[in-house]
Amino acid sequence: MKPQSPHTEQALGSDPFTQGDGTLPFLIRLREHTLRVVTENGEPRSRPAPSEAPKSAPDLGPPVPEVPSFDDTDEPSSWMDRVAGMLLEPEDEERLVTLANTLNARPYDVLGLSPRVTRRALSVFKLLYRYYFRVESSGHQVLPEKGGAILAANHGGLLPFDASMAIVDVFLHATPPRLLRTVVDRWAGTLPFVNIFYARVGQIIGSQDNFRELLQDGQLVLVFPEGLPAARKRAAERYVLQNFHLGFIEESMRNHVPIVPVALVGPDDQAPILYDVGPLARMLGLPIFPITPTFPWLGPLGLLPYPVKYEIRYGEPFRFYEEYPAESAEDPHAVRYMAEQVRRRIQEMVDQRVLVRRNKGT
Repeated sequence: MKPQSPHTEQALGSDPFTQGDGTLPFLIRLREHTLRVVTENGEPRSRPAPSEAPKSAPDLGPPVPEVPSFDDTDEPSSWMDRVAGMLLEPEDEERLVTLANTLNARPYDVLGLSPRVTRRALSVFKLLYRYYFRVESSGHQVLPEKGGAILAANHGGLLPFDASMAIVDVFLHATPPRLLRTVVDRWAGTLPFVNIFYARVGQIIGSQDNFRELLQDGQLVLVFPEGLPAARKRAAERYVLQNFHLGFIEESMRNHVPIVPVALVGPDDQAPILYDVGPLARMLGLPIFPITPTFPWLGPLGLLPYPVKYEIRYGEPFRFYEEYPAESAEDPHAVRYMAEQVRRRIQEMVDQRVLVRRNKGT
């Protein structure tokens, strides 16, 4: 089936994990630019197969009093790099260097990841993680030390701070440190500057090819199977999970990677939606035009999240590929049954944490 244009209404909220050959035009240009930048001796650099170890660790340059830099490009340091150096702690820099040994991205990987931009972003979002959202998390022991895995989480909030907090949390607590790659809704690929920023920090606009490539490369991939309907939920529907898209189940079965259920409590409170003006959203080409206690009354500032406390919980992984035959990935009834199991597990985890919060009066 011919892929829909990302500018059409039908593309909004569609399942990004089943969009074969659905790469957006800007991603095509970004990939072409990336392949030109990361050439060696006239040949494009390819990422190693998951079973292969990197040929060599990145050249970290001459020794310095501090730990080595995560970025090994020849570009001079900018004021942003110096600010990142002031915000990051020595342990963070050490984790970044460890992470660099698993990335083939000098200065970009084939999907546009830039270690330098990632380091800068982590330094800023860690401040939000620690002091604004005051994130608490548990269950990190279920995160695989190596190999691909899908982290499936509930979604909430107008702006994707839930994804950024999950990325920071995995970076800080996974052993060894790992970079979580998020599948972003295809609509975000139409946003100037935002789409490039997502690519530079390792996040991908949803397409089946990109999703599958990351899993085959042994990456951790975060998905929000509810899609855009989760962002449209009104305040009265907070923490009630919507129906799941099914493509992430199919890719888990085909690539033999586990699915880790993730419960996020906090995002649904960061920007409660009182009403969604659907006709106005469609006229403006937006997925949603929300009315909140602060938007549109305060203009763009009204979209900023409230400083709510976040909780992140990781559950025991599902390994459906060990329980069901491979042909189950082609059976829509079996796939829907598996997706419902994941949805129920996440809903149970969310309900448990919400109940604890209510009992504490927080």
